Amino acid sequence: MPETVLVACRRSVRELHRLCSFKLAPDGDHLDLDWAPSSLIQISELSGAAPHAVAALRRALRGDAEVNPAYRDHPDTIWEHPVTALDADAVGEVATVFRNLPNAVSALVPPEDHAAWSAPDKAPPGSDGPRGYLTMHLAALLRFYEEATRRGLAVVVWWD
Repeated sequence: MPETVLVACRRSVRELHRLCSFKLAPDGDHLDLDWAPSSLIQISELSGAAPHAVAALRRALRGDAEVNPAYRDHPDTIWEHPVTALDADAVGEVATVFRNLPNAVSALVPPEDHAAWSAPDKAPPGSDGPRGYLTMHLAALLRFYEEATRRGLAVVVWWD
């Protein structure tokens, strides 16, 4: 989203609710990662991936700072997962880390035979196993951040 929209969401719970209700940004500016975020973070930490790559992934999925703490009191929000954001410069920093990994997907999601896969299988049925599920969502995340960087956009993150 443009920085101006992020600023408006920081000032107004109403605007932030419009964003979280998918009414403020075009459909193509949303990315649904299903239940992959926490598993992506967990598996990348367990895989022994480079600390800066894991930190960038964590930042991409958790944001930097809460957009508007007053939104926690909104009747239609999820308390456990505050809405966070990365401004356009931070989005570019994250995308640069991903871009500079030789193969970001392989660097962050280990092969099936790696010891990290002792983590519980959280992949939904029919998703080609946990590695396929996480690889698909990580690749989408990398494309999303690259496009946001190209367009100079901020990113707002929430889990519901």
